[in-house]
Amino acid sequence: MPRFYFNVRAGSTIIEDEEGTELLSLEEARAEALLDARSLMSAAILEGDDISGRSVEISNDAGEVLFILPFTDAINPKA
Repeated sequence: MPRFYFNVRAGSTIIEDEEGTELLSLEEARAEALLDARSLMSAAILEGDDISGRSVEISNDAGEVLFILPFTDAINPKA
């Protein structure tokens, strides 16, 4: 089963996911990234912070970025 890493980019800073998560497909990883972004944004809103400029970068074991989910897409997902 492939392992996906969900790194959070805030400008030039990257918060790395060092453990990753085993999922069946990139589609499952995209759904997980959407939930993660919504959770992080919810917590930030409660603290009075705006982190909508961040994004989740999904990468594989080789470090290749497979998909980028801007946090703003977690509010208004593209069809």
